[in-house]
Amino acid sequence: MKRRLVLLGTLLVLMATAAVAEDRPPLPNLTLISNVNVFDGRESALRRNMHVLVKDNLIETVSAEPLAVVQTGNVAMIDGGGRTLMPGLIDNHWHAMFAGATMAAIVSRQDGYINLLAAREAKATLLRGFTTVRDLGGNSFSLKAAIDEGLYPGPRIYPSGQMVGQTSGHSDLRPLIDHPLQPASPLIPAARSGHLVVADGVPQVLMRVREALKMGATQIKVMAGGGTASPWDPIDVSQYTFDELKAAVDAAAAWNTYVAVHAYSPAAVRTAIEAGVRVIEHGNLIDDETARLMKEKDVWLSIQPFLLSEEWMRFDDPVSRAKQEVVFRGTETSMKLALKHGVKVAWGTDIIFTPAMTARQGYMLTLMRKWYAPSEVLKLATSNAAELLRLSGPRNPYPDAALGVIEEGAYADLILVDGNPLEDLDLIADPHSNFVLIMKDGVVHKNTLNP
Repeated sequence: MKRRLVLLGTLLVLMATAAVAEDRPPLPNLTLISNVNVFDGRESALRRNMHVLVKDNLIETVSAEPLAVVQTGNVAMIDGGGRTLMPGLIDNHWHAMFAGATMAAIVSRQDGYINLLAAREAKATLLRGFTTVRDLGGNSFSLKAAIDEGLYPGPRIYPSGQMVGQTSGHSDLRPLIDHPLQPASPLIPAARSGHLVVADGVPQVLMRVREALKMGATQIKVMAGGGTASPWDPIDVSQYTFDELKAAVDAAAAWNTYVAVHAYSPAAVRTAIEAGVRVIEHGNLIDDETARLMKEKDVWLSIQPFLLSEEWMRFDDPVSRAKQEVVFRGTETSMKLALKHGVKVAWGTDIIFTPAMTARQGYMLTLMRKWYAPSEVLKLATSNAAELLRLSGPRNPYPDAALGVIEEGAYADLILVDGNPLEDLDLIADPHSNFVLIMKDGVVHKNTLNP
């Protein structure tokens, strides 16, 4: 009997201890990154000899004084060794579903295959230091969900969903033998998969935009002008009427978000602006009048540094390559006009259907030094990029903290660079060698200092 009473007492103590443990909140995960020089995403100079404490997924403290943290099982200590700590990079024109796949695969392979390619590319994107991307077309909703749930590593994704375009426009990849189209004709595979869609007239535009919003689009992508990767539309043409573009803008505004349009020519850009579009993607052929209008209407220019260079991705199709040459020649002029008029500029890569080019994502950011100082280039891909992301308003999928900055309360998306990118911007072009630590949402995805 006495032994039974002792066992019963022990059991009651254990049960009480377990109950207390269940009521006690779990200890936060802490990461102390000490002895670093901080580029905070806003200032043009480094903050020397700093210490940054990360608590769970947020930056808790940024201090010039050493921070005392008791090292336990939930604490990671990282000595930065005088290296540069900077915010995770943001690509404001990415295609998560298309960057790692060829066009032939997109139009012919099944969704499972495309999603696996996209997942592989998402991990590679993160390991290049890009912790956030604004996805400008493609059904990346499932990929985003898998990343957000921690099922697979990858960047934060601001998805647009299906790219909406007119018959003969930039999203119309149907072969010529499909015309004249019959009303009951099936969608092509890329449309059935939710990557792109053709919509003509106000009712169809409203329907397709609303579909994207239902799926979880943070912004809407509409084709307003000719493109290089599309086979049938010349680069100078305008696409969609004012009423059709206005319908897309109104549908997005009803959901408190915005429309970004693919457009190169002045005429296409001006119609889009008049319809209420907030962001022009590309705009490489704008003229002085159009740049002035963009400034007046507070419209962003999301530009890609398409340059006449043998290093740049080029399509095999001679028609597409000829259109690329026109766009490449216009980049210098459009950037000069944007700077002249004080247009808000965002940077992105728009790598599409060219898997071999994705490794050069960081290199493409360094091309912006043709027009900006290194610190300004880095701001384009950090705090400046985050400002554009905030246009999504309540559709922002990551509203709890700031992106693109190192400050107390911001998301812990961080890169530790072996060197000073404000002095040597080329460090960004080789993340494999120069990014010794990559953290996203407080989780370390690469650490060559403490492997």
